[in-house]
Amino acid sequence: MAATPIRQFKNICVLSGFTYGKHKEFVDAAIDLGRSIAERKLHLVYGGGNRGLSKLVSEAAFIKGSQVLGIIPRALKPLGSLSDSSTGEELVVSGMQERITEMLNHADAFIFLPGDLATLEALITLASWAYLHIH
Repeated sequence: MAATPIRQFKNICVLSGFTYGKHKEFVDAAIDLGRSIAERKLHLVYGGGNRGLSKLVSEAAFIKGSQVLGIIPRALKPLGSLSDSSTGEELVVSGMQERITEMLNHADAFIFLPGDLATLEALITLASWAYLHIH
């Protein structure tokens, strides 16, 4: 029997909601995730905002040495874009569908944290694309 090749991930996309929520456990888990991504020498792709759990992931990953790319739709930029380019790169796209497409282009795998309707929409989109063998 032939061994199944193991796929190595280099770029991980993390998606979550725009707010922290009420649970300290979520905050701690987001920070731990960012640190783990960097410790494994992975690059982080995320939604590009400066709020929410994914912001905590991105800060923790960047501080530990990971490359960070935030992908944000133009319409959301005034609500929460990266205020300091020293925390990673920012890619501004035209809309939410282009954001998901760019995330697919830049990431090998996805991790979803607690979120909002936009997080759920991205999860459903990516799950259906995986089912259709698009990603």
